[in-house]
Amino acid sequence: MGVTNGAPDLLPGTLDLLILRALARGPLHGYGIAERLNQVSGAVLQVGESSLYPALQRLRLNDWVSAEWGVSDNNRRARYYTLTAAGRRQLAAERAEFERLVDAIQRVLQLA
Repeated sequence: MGVTNGAPDLLPGTLDLLILRALARGPLHGYGIAERLNQVSGAVLQVGESSLYPALQRLRLNDWVSAEWGVSDNNRRARYYTLTAAGRRQLAAERAEFERLVDAIQRVLQLA
């Protein structure tokens, strides 16, 4: 994910983690995923289509999400993504690794 409207770059691999987490609450279409990340982050994380849809395709190829067509709230055809059992396991693994990384970075930043 690049900078969008002044939003910071994500660490490599973080977008997959965020998408998996967004889908942990239930199926969403691509725009819904981007909106959830934007809202929950207080508009700090703004994921563009050029980053989101390749990431969703990668997650599908890894069998971490499944997709099926449906109708959105505004009566448009949309692909809805759902977290699979393998995706839940991957989310847990990636979350643990991310928390370990954040902890290490915080320790370095607290050096006097």
